[in-house]
Amino acid sequence: MPMQIFFLIIAAVTLISAAMVVTVRRMMHAALWLVLSLFGVAVLFAMLESSFYAVVQVIVYIGAIAILVIFAVMLTRHMMDDTGRQIAKNWWAALVAVVIAFGGMVVLVLSWSRFQVGPGTAPSELLLLDFGKALTAPNQFAIPFEVSSVLLLAALIGSIFIAVERKGGQK
Repeated sequence: MPMQIFFLIIAAVTLISAAMVVTVRRMMHAALWLVLSLFGVAVLFAMLESSFYAVVQVIVYIGAIAILVIFAVMLTRHMMDDTGRQIAKNWWAALVAVVIAFGGMVVLVLSWSRFQVGPGTAPSELLLLDFGKALTAPNQFAIPFEVSSVLLLAALIGSIFIAVERKGGQK
């Protein structure tokens, strides 16, 4: 019973912080809410006894991506001042599209023959071994993994370039 209560608390904190990411007006606050949301996901992974995914969540997503977002926001914080309305006119269309996409994913997962609700069928060591092989195999996820790292590096260099260019123009 205490684990269920702890799960509900962590899930509520994660969902509320995820909602705050997209509703707060300041980018820095959104980035900090993102860190809390990602940490909540890491705690949920730890509760599922999936320590590898919990550590990856903390190291990769919180330690790298969220810090990169915070760094980029700090470098470019005065580039785009609030000049008007922040909510699009057709926000309801995006909401309908998200609900339809989520429903489609739920139907797809539930109709998948290998998806089972209940105890796992394979030991976690085998799943972790398969995951490691998939990340390092050249014909699976190695190339997308490397492309994402290059994309993050390009975003960081671009934010530095924009910040330095603007400072140079103001002097």
